[in-house]
Amino acid sequence: QVQLAESGGGLVQAGGSLRLSCAASGGAFSSYAMGWFRQAPGKEREFVAALSWSGGGIYYADSVKGRFTISRGNAKNTMYLQMNNLKPEDTAVYYCAADIVPYRSDWGPRSWGQGTQVTVSS
Repeated sequence: QVQLAESGGGLVQAGGSLRLSCAASGGAFSSYAMGWFRQAPGKEREFVAALSWSGGGIYYADSVKGRFTISRGNAKNTMYLQMNNLKPEDTAVYYCAADIVPYRSDWGPRSWGQGTQVTVSS
């Protein structure tokens, strides 16, 4: 069973940076798509970024393009989200997600972490 664990959230001022980490276990991740979603208070969960573990593609939501970077770590089964120039509207719980099904516009991953809070103050 795939298990995902996020870390790295926190409180930061607008314009600042944070790096989120996701440690994955329990799967053959060389074949997986993995990504980040977020959910702000009172809003639906939304897609942030995704990548193919084999490096076949990287995808971003328009709202984070040019500010966020998704990447794999050198450590096995580790993924990052580098977030720069953070804005108050980036405040949300950020979730790591994974699925054997490749990323597509209606991607609905079946494995989720428990989330990490990111708060951006103005």
